[in-house]
Amino acid sequence: MRVLLVEPDYYTRYPPLGLLKLASYHRSRGSEVRLVHGCEDLYQFEPDKIEVTTLFTYAWRPVHEAIDFFQKKCGDVDMRAGGIYSSLLPHHLKSIFPNINVHKGLFNEAEMYLPAYDLLDDSKKWRDWDTSIIFTSRGCIRRCPFCVVPRIEGKLKTVITDVQQYLYPDYKKVTIWDNNFLASANWKKILNDLRDIGLIVDFNQGLDARLIDEEKAAMLADFKLPMIRMAYDTPDQKQSIEKAVEILSDQGIRRRNMSFYVLFNFFDPKGGSGDTPISFLDRIRSIADLGCVSYPMRYEPPDSLEKNYFISPFWTPEQLELVARARRVIGFGGAFPPYEGLVRKFDSAPSLEDAMSLRSVAV
Repeated sequence: MRVLLVEPDYYTRYPPLGLLKLASYHRSRGSEVRLVHGCEDLYQFEPDKIEVTTLFTYAWRPVHEAIDFFQKKCGDVDMRAGGIYSSLLPHHLKSIFPNINVHKGLFNEAEMYLPAYDLLDDSKKWRDWDTSIIFTSRGCIRRCPFCVVPRIEGKLKTVITDVQQYLYPDYKKVTIWDNNFLASANWKKILNDLRDIGLIVDFNQGLDARLIDEEKAAMLADFKLPMIRMAYDTPDQKQSIEKAVEILSDQGIRRRNMSFYVLFNFFDPKGGSGDTPISFLDRIRSIADLGCVSYPMRYEPPDSLEKNYFISPFWTPEQLELVARARRVIGFGGAFPPYEGLVRKFDSAPSLEDAMSLRSVAV
């Protein structure tokens, strides 16, 4: 069987891990595979099956474009779509493409395979990729109302315990994609193994600050982590955030190397609750006062078909645009570092509008 793996032409910083695992899965069954990005010419490759990955729901247009292109090009070939958009809005996809097969959630049969990173060597987009991406666990212990992880991955469960066999030869870096790594039963073994391997490690999805203690902080300090990412989603996490920063700092980790995702524009229609511009500013201030970096993350409903379309009842379009402009102009890489002038600006501001104004800030 010949299997075509299609990554639609949407923006992402990471290669299609799910497709790469599917490639190894299909190869183990004797199939020939090919990976394409967007609507590429197949150069006489005639597939018997087509696998299409999807990303966020608001990135549906490139998905539809790719499906339409390959349906017209390949005719009546078995085609299946999986990923986030397919899992959350299968009815939207099938309303346009009724004959496509939709896979919702994880494809468990492929979870244990080493991704076929060799396919990236022939990819114009990913040929310089040099990082092994690993899920040691799936799911999460939390039930945050703004998160879709429980819907797609379910409860926390171990996926792998031996990271060595999931590292691609010659790659010098490894990214851990667990949604709550420190909640995993095997966090200590994984950290020990990663330390012994000696590669550059990035916990890209962030670590749960509420689970940081002296033992975990001491082990994390053994790594030359470019950044320790955590999240400060709600005001009631303030005490846990301050404690985590103190513990990590006591282990010698620089506070400027601690970054917090800061959720804003969230609204829960079930409870009628959500953050406000002032509660968002308070969290930004707290992080700045701690000497850490804040990275604002605008909330998007999991079923949104347009990016940045949703506006919480507690926010205005003007306020959201202020934050976006401030990230571009007075921030750095979309984040707010704890520059002395920026800390003073946030601390003295009586409102979000004053805090995010674009007057110059001393570094």
